[in-house]
Amino acid sequence: MNAVEIEEAVSNLAEQPFDAQEFPYAFLEAFGNKATTIKRLRTGASNKSDLDGVLQTSNIHIKVCEPGTVTDTLVALKDSPATKKARAKFVLATDGQWLEAEDLNSGETVACEYVDFHDHFGFFLPLAGISTVQQIRESAFDIKATGRLNKLYIELLRTNPEWGTAERRHDMNHFMARLIFCFFAEDTEIFTGDDLFTSTIEMMSDRDSANTHEVISELFRAMNTKHEDRDAARISSWARKLDIPYVNGGLFADSVEVPKFTKMARSYLLHIGKLDWRKVNPDIFGSMIQAVADEEERGALGMHYTSVSNILKVLSPLFLDDLREQLEEAGDNDRKLLNLRKRMAKIRVFDPACGSGNFLVIAYKEMRKIEAEINERRGEKDRRSDIPLTNFRGIELRDFPAEIARLALIIAEYQCDVLYRGQLEALKDVLPLNAMNWITCGNALRLDWLSICPPTGTGVKHHADDLFHSPINQAEIDFENEGGETYICGNPPYLGYNKRSKEQKEDLDFVFEGRAKNWGNLDYVAGWFVKSADYFRNTKGASALVATNSICQGGQVPVLWPILSELGAKISFAYTSFKWSNLASHNAGITVVVIGLSREDATKPTLFETAKSGEIASRNVSNINGYLVAASDIFVHKRAEPLSNLDIMSFGNHPYYGSALIFSQEEARIQIENAPGSARFVRPLYGSTEVIKGQPRACLWVEDTEVEVANQIEWISERFSKVEADRLKKKTDTTAQKLVASPHRFRDRLEATKYFIAVPQTTSENRAYLPCAILDKRCIPTFKCYAIYDGSVSNIAIVTSRMHLVWIATVCGRMRTDFSYSNTLGWNTFPIPKLTEKNKEDLTRCAEDILLAREAHFPATIADLYDPEKMPDDLRAAHDRNDEVLERIYIGRRFKNDTERLEKLFELYTKMTNNEEAQTKQKAVTQ
Repeated sequence: MNAVEIEEAVSNLAEQPFDAQEFPYAFLEAFGNKATTIKRLRTGASNKSDLDGVLQTSNIHIKVCEPGTVTDTLVALKDSPATKKARAKFVLATDGQWLEAEDLNSGETVACEYVDFHDHFGFFLPLAGISTVQQIRESAFDIKATGRLNKLYIELLRTNPEWGTAERRHDMNHFMARLIFCFFAEDTEIFTGDDLFTSTIEMMSDRDSANTHEVISELFRAMNTKHEDRDAARISSWARKLDIPYVNGGLFADSVEVPKFTKMARSYLLHIGKLDWRKVNPDIFGSMIQAVADEEERGALGMHYTSVSNILKVLSPLFLDDLREQLEEAGDNDRKLLNLRKRMAKIRVFDPACGSGNFLVIAYKEMRKIEAEINERRGEKDRRSDIPLTNFRGIELRDFPAEIARLALIIAEYQCDVLYRGQLEALKDVLPLNAMNWITCGNALRLDWLSICPPTGTGVKHHADDLFHSPINQAEIDFENEGGETYICGNPPYLGYNKRSKEQKEDLDFVFEGRAKNWGNLDYVAGWFVKSADYFRNTKGASALVATNSICQGGQVPVLWPILSELGAKISFAYTSFKWSNLASHNAGITVVVIGLSREDATKPTLFETAKSGEIASRNVSNINGYLVAASDIFVHKRAEPLSNLDIMSFGNHPYYGSALIFSQEEARIQIENAPGSARFVRPLYGSTEVIKGQPRACLWVEDTEVEVANQIEWISERFSKVEADRLKKKTDTTAQKLVASPHRFRDRLEATKYFIAVPQTTSENRAYLPCAILDKRCIPTFKCYAIYDGSVSNIAIVTSRMHLVWIATVCGRMRTDFSYSNTLGWNTFPIPKLTEKNKEDLTRCAEDILLAREAHFPATIADLYDPEKMPDDLRAAHDRNDEVLERIYIGRRFKNDTERLEKLFELYTKMTNNEEAQTKQKAVTQ
């Protein structure tokens, strides 16, 4: 169940007559417990309560008590030995009139009238496996309103299917935006009279809903007509008598056609109107209801929520911290305060992937908070804001979020006016709405950002998209604004290269044309970074965007970051990898970074690093490079040979349409039993999974000189024929065609004479060390594995070191969140000081100790031994000694942390590549 479904179930429970016997089970059912789970609790099979209540292990202890004993009962539940033994997260007591509950982990409590407990459903969301944040727990309204709107939306489309077509989808979305404004306006006194909009529909429309659409349409017409013009416009007499204000602003302009209502849809609308829309939170409401108009996203309804704290990771270091510092420095100095207020009035905030406007709304509210403090200090508390909504601009591809973004800003402005100027002053200025438009609906990578948000002081004017149907001359916005700054922010779509649509690939073609030839593997979000950097060649300001951490790892760095550098962009601040999560149990969150770019040399670039505990540490550094490391701007490129004095690491063997040469060990056993002579041609086969799990597959490995003998064995001959046929099918593949004549072999023929060190291509990020294994010469590595053939055992000490892990994690990139190893990009580039014979001996001994520690736990596999929760102490100690020996080779002591390790590695890499380049130039001169 998602949060919206839970809210509805809890609300239904609160509205029903209280049934003391059934309440605990109904409560648990509302949070998604299955019927079988409830049945086991009812029969006592899983009920662990020692207080004649209902105790669900690892979840909650509930007791219905006598009237007036709720508080005492809650204390008894907390003190219950059964509560502790069952590791309950919550305790809850109620007598049907009053309800109290406590989160035993945080100590937070709820105490309310029983009929109101549904307003606190967010407090209990962990019972459904949904991790929550404080803000959403305190904002039950937004989820409640989202659910109700979704029901109305679906019911209207069911009975008006033509409104769901591409041609009419905008009309439907615009209608929903109109409704939301009316619900908000009637509860905040923008419309005078109690529930003016909702009560009028209830009174004037028939119960069978036959004329509901006509009533709403007439109300919309009235809102779009000035009072003095309503007679001429032939507004119905009943509508003329109502004190409905003239709204304008394009929101009710043009067509006022309304979809037809069923009795059910009318009921939904009236129910929505009776919610308290004063509680709407534009910070999150807009993003939550995005899913209402998107069928593919409805499964996560109410989950589309980005925490304010995450948004502020973008906005605060981008420009808000600077404004706050200037406010602090101004103190009570009237002139300095006035200058700051003037500066803020000229600041533009531009989100070119704005969705429903989260970033713009938060930026606006934070700036209004600073402005209010200025006005307070200057004794101008009731002063009208100098910060215009037209300075908060956005681009959004989808129709509905774009509508909601503008509406969210209108609501935010009104709420700020009420908060800082009072209700009366706010009401004076809210209507009619400003007809200027701030949100453009279109493709941000195709649009000219300078026309959407022009450079300051140029007098450029832009006719914005007519989002609310306002006449084009009304939508004209004058951007003459000498001295102003523009700040680009947002959370653009990520999309790796293998997930992009044809149109999205063409978008990047458009952005990167003439800039780079090898951009094909870049994430989609890279387009926003390039356009941001390009934008600031023409105007003053900076940008900060959320992105997948992959654009700062592996092969994307040497492609994207030189382009940004050529455009003059420098990293002014960055947050290293952290989880950017929604409020969904199924969404643990994607790993992202936040990157701030500026053309100006930052005197103190700030690097924010998030620990696993969630704590954030910041430090000022001299430079932040494209890998988000405090080091010089350097790009690690693939190399054919090792930079350091290391053994060669090769790619494994690729079957190349020779899958018939590979089979399971069980199948190999059966075939060998039937044809004993075939055993000599069967070898163990290892890829990443096989190395880690210690479970090899098998393969046919036949020397060219033995093909004739092998072909005499029927099952082998059949497999050769299958390979030949598979390769023949690939007529346009020249390599496959060359191999047709050799169906007995893999494309590659790499094997050891004694042993080889196998390094898996992919491995979990949860392991503290990169896995590798030493394997017998009969074993064959696949292309999912890298191999050092007959090399020094000391290589194991290097591969499995913490130093190598942090290097790989940074320069090789990831496969999802797993480490993705590369010999050319990870091993061949790995910088290590020149090793003495003594160093090699010490590292060899460390490698042997690691292997011996593993052997002591035979038959445990690498997967078993390197499980972070189960790693044996002796193996952990062997790795720790190995790290100490290697790190002393670098700096004579252990490194303090991974940050220090990376900075040293980049420093050494820079020195070694510079020396190599100098030697190459010198050699060219001498020749």
